[in-house]
Amino acid sequence: MNTEDNNDFYDDELSRSLISNDFEEDTPRRKKKSKKPLMICLIILLIAAVAGGTAWYMVQRHKPVTATEEFLTGMQNMDFTTMENLLQSHDLSALDDADIRDSAYTDFFTTVNKKMTYKITKNKFDIQNGTAKVTVHMKYIDGTNIYAATIQEYTRKVAVAAYAGKEMTQDDIQEMLASLLAENASTADEKYSEIDITYPLIKIGNDWKIVSLDDTTVKVMCANFKSVKDEISSQLTDDSTADSSGTDAESTGAASDSTQATGASIDITTDKFSVRFKQFAISNDYGGNPCLMIYYDYTNSGDSQSSAFVDFTLQASQNGESLEGTYPEANDDAVDNYMNTIDPGKTVTVCQVFLLKDTTSDVTLQGKETLNVSGGQTTSQVLKLK
Repeated sequence: MNTEDNNDFYDDELSRSLISNDFEEDTPRRKKKSKKPLMICLIILLIAAVAGGTAWYMVQRHKPVTATEEFLTGMQNMDFTTMENLLQSHDLSALDDADIRDSAYTDFFTTVNKKMTYKITKNKFDIQNGTAKVTVHMKYIDGTNIYAATIQEYTRKVAVAAYAGKEMTQDDIQEMLASLLAENASTADEKYSEIDITYPLIKIGNDWKIVSLDDTTVKVMCANFKSVKDEISSQLTDDSTADSSGTDAESTGAASDSTQATGASIDITTDKFSVRFKQFAISNDYGGNPCLMIYYDYTNSGDSQSSAFVDFTLQASQNGESLEGTYPEANDDAVDNYMNTIDPGKTVTVCQVFLLKDTTSDVTLQGKETLNVSGGQTTSQVLKLK
């Protein structure tokens, strides 16, 4: 047995084993590669993509709201160019029908619309079809009391001018009306109305447009009246009809029964004038017929010239029939005072004369405010001739 050979063999194996061990100790072990960083990056990119898409959608969704807000700001500022540019139809002719773009009424409508406020309450957005419906809650001036005061003062001034022999052109009347509207808008107690309006919008290119100008928006801009001239004409017609109705009611004798029961008087007090009954007398008119002369004190409590003729309507009836007006046979300054123009703060005695049916039957008097479009005060009393 060759011992040396065997030793050499073992030595070689041992050497290889030692070399191998030394090599493994000297060489760093390779670690297994981790997939966590890659997953984190993918998640971050996904979140960024979703966030970016959401942000883009929200920006697109807000654009019709922005367009609506710009349109409403245009309303507040009476900026017709901005309003027109934000309408798909580019049609603002409805504003002309309501006199809003009439230069004579610019001051009035500017005062009214700058006080309008709004709040966006809903946005129904359809990104696929490029449409939206934006709902707005508005608070705006209700001009009912402004128009009532204007109509009253307007009619008063026109009547005073007419009976003073002053001729007024249509331009003069419009200028006076516009001035009264602006004045009353700045001094009247502010009354507000609230309303919800839904504006349909459509996307055209990169812009959003309101489809068309609706009637409700026009109503808001003109403070609940469609047309200044038309509404005033309508109100005056309605007031005239009310006067006729009052005459018919009086002829039935119903007012006479009520007055007799309450013992009322034709005395009346308003912020424009006051009337205080003084006395009555039976005389003859210019034709020798019996007439009833009614005397009362008229005070002009307003801030401009006026007359009993303009402010106060007095009617008389006897046995259910209306009595006609007439003139006495003798001159009387109080009769002239009925139509005379009276300065503010002044009081005069006025006489109105009625042709009697007979000189024994009771006469029912009914007095009322002439120019109050909401009806105003009505007073009455019974005169016992015998």
